[in-house]
Amino acid sequence: MGIQRIESVTYSIDDLGECVRFFEDFGLFLVEKTREHAVFETLTGQTLHLDTGADPRLPAPVEAGPTLREVVWGVDTREELERLVAAAGQDRAVRASADGVHHTVDETGFGVGLSLARPRPAVVTPRPVNALGSLRRWNTPLEPIERVRPLRMCHVALNIPKPGKEAAVAFYTRRLGFRPTDVVEPMGVFMQAPGDDDQHTMLLCHRPDKAGVNHIAYEVPGFDDVIEGGNHMIERGWREARRLGRHTVGSNVFRFVHAPCGGRVEYAADMDRVDDSYETRVHETTPPHHIWALRSNRDQDAPAS
Repeated sequence: MGIQRIESVTYSIDDLGECVRFFEDFGLFLVEKTREHAVFETLTGQTLHLDTGADPRLPAPVEAGPTLREVVWGVDTREELERLVAAAGQDRAVRASADGVHHTVDETGFGVGLSLARPRPAVVTPRPVNALGSLRRWNTPLEPIERVRPLRMCHVALNIPKPGKEAAVAFYTRRLGFRPTDVVEPMGVFMQAPGDDDQHTMLLCHRPDKAGVNHIAYEVPGFDDVIEGGNHMIERGWREARRLGRHTVGSNVFRFVHAPCGGRVEYAADMDRVDDSYETRVHETTPPHHIWALRSNRDQDAPAS
């Protein structure tokens, strides 16, 4: 089948202590730390690497400051891995490392890796929801979620320049097997990996007209996890990047937080799942960013109640 998921991501950073504190607060698991390097895991075994002295063999950073340097994609079989490595290397170097990752670069300059996927099973228990005619919770009052733990990295969004945007998308679609699910002509292309059922696994966004990391999204079990995870990050002193809402493309509930490693991270839940019968939608104008976003006039001056 081909690519199944994001296997790992690597950032080059300035302040290791701050970034470690951020991802501990975010709910990832710290599995390794040195003076220059730290590794976190999701519940499903994906890894996030933070480096103050990034591997010099990685492609040069696409933007100044802390940023994303490489995304490694997990492939289901060794045969598919070999096929994709050959396809990626038609006109560029591919370097194999001792850990089984094959490293190259995409059209924009982001590092791209290919390796065998090593998914770890995770127990997912969304909160049961009650509604008239659909009762799923009896005699069990809800308690606060003690700690929000992201299940997995579910998608990555990268900013790219407008010149060459077609070639940037074609690298992923023609060589790596992604398929466009929503093409928003003024903004970017949402794509799904062959082994994923999320509405999108990747977004190449040309609206900013420059290269850089936009965000990485992390799936959590449900709506409450998105809210409580974001609340926890604010309580810990991190800055929210966008109000709580539900996206139009993908339909997932979201909450974004600015990240000291560059770009933003997103708590995400309840994304559309689509199969091969889902036809690519082409939007000549940009749809609204969200179906809804939180509004409140609670903090406006009002008579005391």
